[in-house]
Amino acid sequence: MSANVSADQAAGRRVSARIAAIAESATLAVDAKAKALKAAGRPVIGFGAGEPDFPTPDYIVEAAIAAARQPKYHRYSPAAGLPELKAAIAAKTLRDSGYAVEPSQVVVTNGGKQAVYESFATLLDPGDEVVIPTPYWTTYPEAIRLAGGVPVEVFAGPEQGYLVTVDQLEAALTPRTKILLFVSPSNPTGAVYSPEQTREIGQWAASRGLWVITDEIYEHLTYDGVPFTSIATAAPELGDRVVVLNGVAKTYAMTGWRVGWMIAPADVAKAATNMQSHATSNVANVSQMAALAAVSGPLTAVDEMKVAFDRRRKAMVTALNAIDGVECPTPHGAFYAYADVRGLLGRDIGGIRPATSAELAALILDKAEVAVVPGEAFGPSGYLRLSYALGDDDLATGVRRLQELLGTAKA
Repeated sequence: MSANVSADQAAGRRVSARIAAIAESATLAVDAKAKALKAAGRPVIGFGAGEPDFPTPDYIVEAAIAAARQPKYHRYSPAAGLPELKAAIAAKTLRDSGYAVEPSQVVVTNGGKQAVYESFATLLDPGDEVVIPTPYWTTYPEAIRLAGGVPVEVFAGPEQGYLVTVDQLEAALTPRTKILLFVSPSNPTGAVYSPEQTREIGQWAASRGLWVITDEIYEHLTYDGVPFTSIATAAPELGDRVVVLNGVAKTYAMTGWRVGWMIAPADVAKAATNMQSHATSNVANVSQMAALAAVSGPLTAVDEMKVAFDRRRKAMVTALNAIDGVECPTPHGAFYAYADVRGLLGRDIGGIRPATSAELAALILDKAEVAVVPGEAFGPSGYLRLSYALGDDDLATGVRRLQELLGTAKA
């Protein structure tokens, strides 16, 4: 073999090992399969993607139309975001979280996922560890690994309300731990940490010298009087070692507009901006102006959507808990139910005995034409995530099919 030919070249590797190791987004994969089956004429009900079924509010759409007509928005703009949007995000953060930040700390990104990756990429060196309360959103560990870090899972099951404790976090600590990822309300479980729990975890992280990256994209979606609490304000001891992630996708039904942001200390924000200047440059200006209208406008449309989500939440949880072998805690935030289906595994369902939640999800799609996301996408097997951000009629049809299929399970 020539000295100039690497082992990878000799083996015929075409995709880098770093990228080949990344798993496809399980939630998007399930959603894509459901949509493909529907396009082929099958009446599939999709509980996969966390995407509100509502249209983006009219006043936001009109702001985008007006921006599209202005030639100045047809040009490049600052990589970190339009100054007026950054100022509005800073004002909105103070309004909603009581967290005072400067516009210069805001980096506007192409959706929340870019904010997630840039945050890890700017903070992690190879081998640094990130403690992740589990179940977790499927993108977090992939973004951490891509940034060179090591995800360390800390699992909290339904008996804990899917909420980790400080003792669990302490047990996961090593000399390589650099970051705690904190998500409340949670995707995929809908769990919400109380103000007291949030404060305790934040103070613990501060006492250990850790960074905290907190994803607050579901901040406006809480129920039953449960408050949203930002760890940045609950634990001021964190000082300049906290990064806040957020975006307009979930709150304003703007998943396709692709506008998120990170709020970070000045040096981290500058580093992320430098990275973004080479990766994507600015977010589309028309989308930024739509986001400006969203974050600086009223929350009336948001409150109206939340009424529907709340109604669907109650209907879904009631229906799931009526199935023998299924236990589903009532979620207090976001728009997901995370059902414990370990009681169904190994039982005969339509002549098949699924051993994992992935096998159960495949069976449900095939036999009931209902798309759900298996727990393997978010951590351990034995669970299913179902989004209730879809229409009432589809939700009722979908859960009825689940009851009819899973109700036949035999030992």
